[in-house]
Amino acid sequence: MVADWLVIIIYLSILAFIGVWTSKKIKTASSFFISERDFGKAMMTFFTFGTGTNTDQAVTVVSKSFVSGASGIWYQWLWLFATPFYWLLAPLFRRMRAVTTADYLNIRYGQSVAVLYALVGMAQLSVNIGVTLKASSALITSVTSGAISSALAIFVLTGLFVFYGVLGGLKAAILTDFLQGILTIILSFMILPFALKAVGGLGGLKAAVGDTSVFSIVAPGEITTLYVIVIAVNGLIGWVTSPYSMALCGAGKSEGDARVGLVGGMFLKRICTIAWVLTGLCAIALYTGKTANPDFVWGFMARDFLPMIAPGLIGLFIASMLAAVMSSCDCFMVSSAALFTENIYKPLMRPGQEEKHYILIGRIASVAVVISGIIIAFAVSGVVQGLEVFWKVHAMMGIAMWASFFWRRATSAGAWASTLSGFAAWAFTSRLSFIGWDFNARFAQSLPDFMLYKGQLSLPWQMIFYLTVGLVVMIGVSLVTQPPAKEKLDRVYACLRTPVRPGEPEVEPLTLPKGIKPAPRKALINHPDFEIMKPSLVSIVGFLVSWMGVAILIWVFVWLMR
Repeated sequence: MVADWLVIIIYLSILAFIGVWTSKKIKTASSFFISERDFGKAMMTFFTFGTGTNTDQAVTVVSKSFVSGASGIWYQWLWLFATPFYWLLAPLFRRMRAVTTADYLNIRYGQSVAVLYALVGMAQLSVNIGVTLKASSALITSVTSGAISSALAIFVLTGLFVFYGVLGGLKAAILTDFLQGILTIILSFMILPFALKAVGGLGGLKAAVGDTSVFSIVAPGEITTLYVIVIAVNGLIGWVTSPYSMALCGAGKSEGDARVGLVGGMFLKRICTIAWVLTGLCAIALYTGKTANPDFVWGFMARDFLPMIAPGLIGLFIASMLAAVMSSCDCFMVSSAALFTENIYKPLMRPGQEEKHYILIGRIASVAVVISGIIIAFAVSGVVQGLEVFWKVHAMMGIAMWASFFWRRATSAGAWASTLSGFAAWAFTSRLSFIGWDFNARFAQSLPDFMLYKGQLSLPWQMIFYLTVGLVVMIGVSLVTQPPAKEKLDRVYACLRTPVRPGEPEVEPLTLPKGIKPAPRKALINHPDFEIMKPSLVSIVGFLVSWMGVAILIWVFVWLMR
């Protein structure tokens, strides 16, 4: 135990030093929220990996694999088929030359949509923080055999990432993510070799489990082919609305750094997901009938295996878990503070204040969002349920965001109507006990069997419903309302098609620096209402190579399962 505590103390001391050191370099609100855009490919890769990989994902995949088998991998591989599209999306976000995505929406649609996005984004990030804390507290409680309660774990974890995140902003998040990304990889693979040895390798695991359907990557029942496709589409639609997507692309020195960092970091995460699934499958042979809470399985495996290997490994495991939590939550916290400060407080409440004032407000907003996350952590019944809520909130403004990239006719009224109708469709197909509404109690018996799972509307069909409603409403309302001014649209699309040059100075959002002419408009579809440009050779090659990476990962995983 002494060695374990020593490892944890050393690690936390390093984080505290980084937080204090970076706080001295924060001079403006922009540098607090988006850094100085001076990070290269390696730092951006680990920043993406660290921000996109946290304990709730590992706990969820292990938990779902323990319950459903190898098909549980789709609880994180839902983003796998979106990965090649990140190669195309990263330059768009970098070319916005903005601090937050709401800055872009403010110019594309107007201030009201920027405020709507800020509110939805803050809610999304609060859910994300809450789910992460929920998963992490379950892991700490199980690995310590209950010596540390879930409630205490939540408050301790919160204090840690708030400390250096509030001090150092996004720069602290990126620097610590480089260290934490390495530790998260260690965390993902630390237990697996010993778990496989305990069950006699993959062959022994299959013999111990017996049921071959457990090793199918698409299993009958809940996680079907339709489930995988719809979850992937929902995830791609929602990714562009993630408040931290701007940070993942905008903090890089160049478009190339943003592209390589975003795609490379995501592929690192996909590889770790395979290790999580294998760990969950080993748990089926080791813990079936011994635990009633699947969220505790990963912690139990750490508790049982690591002390047998070497002293201090439990401490390293907990430190790695803390790394995963803080590398994500710090970015969520800073991104949500940026949304409030830059898009609600500064333009609507106190414009024209000094930069120190906005930095202070950003730090206060960070704490407020975290408090909301703590409330959510105590409110959700389990990690899987919380993750599914996040998926849904994640996608609600996605239709409006995608339309803004490529359809000049998309309007502010359409964005509002699409978002609100999506939320309404979700609420209509859910159970709202506080008003006595239960969709399944009223309508499930009238639906065809293929739309149901365990007698209720299945998750993919609920997503199909609210995404379809949002798309139809977006198109319909945009066509019958006044289109945006041509001058404003020309400014937006000129920026989105003009590459960022090395060393380009910081400018106002959606503004080209002096001396840089807009890139020529080379439309793939020659229609005045559409802005779908011909892709460059770099875009095509990177897109195809990314798809090859997706195919190789799936092949490796199928081979392992067989």
